[in-house]
Amino acid sequence: MSFAIGLICRECGETYPSEARYSCDFCFGPLEVAYDLEAAKGVVTRASIEAGPLSMWRYAALLPDPGEAPVDLGAGWTPLRRATRLAEVLGVKELWLKDDTRNPTGSFKDRVVSVALSSARRLGFTTAACASTGNLATSVAAHAAFIGWPSVTIIPSDLERSKIAMTAIFGGTVLGVEGNYDDVNRLCVELVAEHPDWAFANVNLRPYYAEGSKTLAFEIAEQLGWRAPRQVVVPIASGSQLTKVAKGFNQLFELGLIEGDAPILYGAQATGCSPVATAFAEGADVVTPQRPNTIARSLAIGNPADGPYVLDEVRSGGGDIGSVSDDEILECIALLASTEGVFAETAGGVTIASLRQMIRRGTIDPNESIVAIISGHGLKTLDVIADTATVTATISPSLAAAEDALRVSQLVAAS
Repeated sequence: MSFAIGLICRECGETYPSEARYSCDFCFGPLEVAYDLEAAKGVVTRASIEAGPLSMWRYAALLPDPGEAPVDLGAGWTPLRRATRLAEVLGVKELWLKDDTRNPTGSFKDRVVSVALSSARRLGFTTAACASTGNLATSVAAHAAFIGWPSVTIIPSDLERSKIAMTAIFGGTVLGVEGNYDDVNRLCVELVAEHPDWAFANVNLRPYYAEGSKTLAFEIAEQLGWRAPRQVVVPIASGSQLTKVAKGFNQLFELGLIEGDAPILYGAQATGCSPVATAFAEGADVVTPQRPNTIARSLAIGNPADGPYVLDEVRSGGGDIGSVSDDEILECIALLASTEGVFAETAGGVTIASLRQMIRRGTIDPNESIVAIISGHGLKTLDVIADTATVTATISPSLAAAEDALRVSQLVAAS
């Protein structure tokens, strides 16, 4: 059973039933899912959760009602890896990687889509749709194919070829827009009114969609033996992931499933699209939109919907927000791969580079536990490393040629 009881406005507190609605009629504020946690106490226990499936739906009681059954490709319960070699390089005591590259379509978006389309099916929609920077489009198309729905995914036309191919292979309609994500999102808001039977995962179903990110917090705590880490680094695009990770930890505390202090949350952005990091550094309460110009396209949202809520969350906990260059992103993709065997897309490079930056400036405590969320697989952004991650040498098929090349490569490595 789900302990979700409807929707509530994040600004004025007005409540609504669990229907397809994403803004408040009174103040136009964004809505989110509300829960009866008092009723859940003593019912949602460590034991009840541990008895559930090895997927994000082990936390079904703390997610929106999926109807008869969730739309479940098996998202969640991804590894929490102890990163000892990377920790040594960064000079920290305890570092963990929440490896969401292991989700069905290779990114954390499978979590949010599973929740969104479960709610969509319960509410009677017939077509899956979304505005996307790539990963969401792939996940929506895959989940729609799984339940036999048509899908319409709308993306910037200049996305990485690998992401476009991964979305198109599932057979839905893929529209490339000549513009950035913010242009795509505006178009989708218009399409919602014209196609009332389309479930736009991150528009008219956004309150439900966003709840999927909470399962990252639930899993991290459970995989650490029902304890919260001291510090968590989260990549920022719209900002929803960070705010819902915070909500997830808070719900666990309120239910008495974990004890101690809430983790300090840290954000990570690419300098080429860093509206939230810029506002944070300037002490501003308003997030000024930016035009994206970065290789980290999955994070390239110039006008992030949850930006102000991220500022509140990070500031209230004493955290920080990193802002890193494209060169640093590429360097840290390689660093993560060479130390831990985890191949991340550009967003993962942003997370690790921001983590390193904040360690160096002293805002992350190297002696306390740290979890870094790696949100997508590197196969999605092969274009950015294709010119540098190549063969060490091309040789003739002879022992002498191989030995010569090995000698040179070992000398280069030693130097």
